Formats: sequence, C-alpha cells, structure tokens
Amino acid sequence: MSSSASPALRRVPLPEGTLPVGLSLLVAGIATYAFFIVGEQALGSEEAFAPIVSLWFATFSLAPGFFLPLEQEMGRALSHRKARAEGGLPVVKRLVTLGAIIVGLVLVAILFASPIITSEYFDGDWWMFAALATAFVAYAPAHLARGICAGTGRFKSYAIVISSDGIVRIVACVALAAIGITAAGPYGFAVALAPLVPVTYVGLRGQLRTKPGPPAEWQEVSQNLGWLLVGTVCAAALLNAGPVTATLLAGPNEQGLVARFGYGVLLARIPLFLFQAVQAALLPRLSRLAAKGEFAEFRDGLRKLMYLVAAVGVVGTAGAFIIGPFVIETVYDTELSGRTLAMLALSSAIYMAGLATAQAVIALQGHKWVALGWSVGVVMFVLGTWLSSDLLFRRIEIGLVISSASALAIFAFALRQKLSSGATPTSDSVMDAITDMPVEG
Repeated sequence: MSSSASPALRRVPLPEGTLPVGLSLLVAGIATYAFFIVGEQALGSEEAFAPIVSLWFATFSLAPGFFLPLEQEMGRALSHRKARAEGGLPVVKRLVTLGAIIVGLVLVAILFASPIITSEYFDGDWWMFAALATAFVAYAPAHLARGICAGTGRFKSYAIVISSDGIVRIVACVALAAIGITAAGPYGFAVALAPLVPVTYVGLRGQLRTKPGPPAEWQEVSQNLGWLLVGTVCAAALLNAGPVTATLLAGPNEQGLVARFGYGVLLARIPLFLFQAVQAALLPRLSRLAAKGEFAEFRDGLRKLMYLVAAVGVVGTAGAFIIGPFVIETVYDTELSGRTLAMLALSSAIYMAGLATAQAVIALQGHKWVALGWSVGVVMFVLGTWLSSDLLFRRIEIGLVISSASALAIFAFALRQKLSSGATPTSDSVMDAITDMPVEG
C-alpha cells in the first residue's frame, strides 16, 4: 500500500480471513442439508422428524440473534487492541460476563414461558424444550469463540468453529441411528450440544487465549451493541419465521406439513448460503472503494452485486417453480408445489438483497438504519401472515415476501442517504459488516 493512501483506507482491515470464512460457511450450509436427509431417515418419517425441524429453526431464531452481536463486538474490540499491540484478555472477560448475563436473562424468560412453548410449539414434548434451552446456552461460547478467533486473526480456527458443528451433528445422528435410537429427544440434544465440540477443540489447541492488557471499560465493548442486538434478533427471527410460524399454526394432524415446509425453506436458501460465502470476500473490496472516496466505483460494484443478486433471484425463483418439486422429491422424498417453492425462493432472494444492502449500510456506519429495517420487516411479517390468507402455507409465503421487501426498501433508502452524505467506513464498521451474517443452520 502506498504512503499516499488516505487515513480512512489505512483503517480498513485486509480481508485476510475472507477465504476460510467463506469456505466454512459453504461447508456449514452443505452439512445442514445433509443433516436433514440423515435425520429423517434415522427417525423414519416426516412426522417423527418434525420436532427436530421445529427445534432447529427455533434454535437459529434465538442463538444468532442474541449472540452474533457479542461475536461482532468481540472481534471489533480485539482487532482494535491487536492494532495497538495491547492484550485483549480484559475485553474477553467483559464480553464473557455480558454473554452470561444475556444467557441468564433469556433463559429465565424461556423457562417462565416453558408451559406455553412446550404445549403450543413442541406439542407437549418437554425433551424438545430442554434441547432448545440447552442449544441456546451452548451457542453462547460458540459465538464468543468465533469473536475471539476473528479479532485475533485466527481465521482457520474461526472456520473450524463455524463448520465443524454441522459435521458433528451428522456423525452423532448416524451413531444414534446405528445403535437403534428412534426417539426424537437424543437427536434434539445432538443439535443442541454439537457447537461445544469445535469450541472445546480450538480451546484445547490454545486458539482462544489472549494476553493481559489494559482494563476494558464497557464503552470499549459496546459501541454499537444495542443496535446490533436489535438488528440481528429481528434478522434471525425473520429468516426462520416461516417454519416457526408453520409449527405454531399447524393443526394436530399437520405435523408432516411442518417438516415438509422446512425442507422447502432449506431448498430455497441454497442461493442465500452460496451468496453469503461469496459476500464475505466481496464486502471488504467495496468498503475499500468507499474508504478511498471512490464512490463511483463503489456504486458500480454494489450495482453489479445487486444485478447478480437479482439474476440469482430470478433464476432461483423460476427454477424452484419448474424443477423444485422434482428436486425436493428426489432429495427429501417429499412433495411441495411449484408455487410454494417459488414463493419461498422469491422471499429468500429478496432477503438476500436485503442482507447485502444491510451489510453495506453497516460498513458505512448505519447500524441504526439496519436495526430499523429488520424490525419493520418483523412487523410486516406478522401483519402479512395475519391478514393475507387463511391457507397455512400461502399466508406464510406472503408474509415472508412482504417482510423482506419492506426491510430491503429501508436499507436501500439508508444506503442512498449514507452515500449522499459522504459516509466512509472504519475498521470497526467493516468488522461489524463482515461478521453480520445471520444465515446459520
């Protein structure tokens, strides 16, 4: 880098970890599809596997929403200290304490609502509720570990934590099936406990160690925590709202439909998983262009990215309508209409565009706008699902499309405002944007 580079450019971190992060996201996505195939075969039917589907989407509605902001702030604060050659142990202690507080508060709320959650969501299965509470607790150290690895530049270990829990779930599922376990409970705990295995592995290898340093004040570890928390809770909830709502609205004899709908959602997410892996590598380049004040190139790069998203969305939606029923029958041995799969693919494509735009807004220090956009999206999902139709799948599909489109509209407006005002990224905002990836599970 030349000595004439602007101060803003020098503050933007090199994307040294984007390749392992992108590959790990890809592996995690593949492992998700494999788990659903193996899990249903192990339990024998869609109806038997339905509680696992419900547990899965509830887990990934809660855990990333509450813990991804801690991961982002951990990575940002440790990266900041690393640049100043200061030890990060006080930062880790602060955020671990904050994580424990969040775990305690949310766990108390979950336990307080346990009779309703168990009866209305898990059809009276207390083992599934126990697995949900366990999963929520288990993902706290996983996200904190990812933050430590990202902030200290240990991106291979970061990738291991992201990708390995999916592999652990599959191995555990195969082992349970091999010994003849047919009850859903043990498979639920395989989902819940899987993230602890890679965290333990990288911890034993010393990849979570940090050096002592100056005391960390709360301001150092919570610059944008509130806005990040609101945004990621709503983004994760919206991402998983379809299967969760299907579980809540399904009748006593419609449990097979819940599993079927979950398969459809996963199939529609294939472009989203791939895009997220690519986006991890593209975002730093766009941020550099903005940091250098090359806004024409920034807009051109973002425009090309949106063209790509639109093209993928059109192809994915058309493909879901035409060949989606054949694919889902071949892969999951189940049936869904082309219309349902097309609507799910369309909502996933719009969400993908919203996610890309939201990351650009965060990179330009627009955390408040992103929190607002995802919050409005959740409200619009509730209204769309409530008012649009009486048909189980159709009302959810309409709610997903309307909610993602509403969030995207707010992000697009915010991005235009940020660019017109001359906003530029900093190392902190870029770190937040790169790690703002709620697409898990």
